[in-house]
Amino acid sequence: MPKVVKRTFSLTEEQAKFIDSMVESGGFATGSEVVRDGLRAMQEYEAAIERWLHEEVVPTLRELDADPSRARPVDEVFAELYAEIEEQQRLRERA
Repeated sequence: MPKVVKRTFSLTEEQAKFIDSMVESGGFATGSEVVRDGLRAMQEYEAAIERWLHEEVVPTLRELDADPSRARPVDEVFAELYAEIEEQQRLRERA
């Protein structure tokens, strides 16, 4: 197990209650486990964003720099995104 470093943090009452409820539900043995699990999730999220930026965003920007004719107007892209979101909402409402 990695070296444990003690820290002191201030939490809102709502955050403290959430931690307590996670321990009381049996999912975690201590509040420290809840916090560590939350931090691990944040680290994974940040790493996923970093991977996405390096593996998808940067290459796409390089492709657009090489061939600017592939670029599309932002209002066109947003219109497609909004239409897709609306369609997904309609499908969920039918289910």
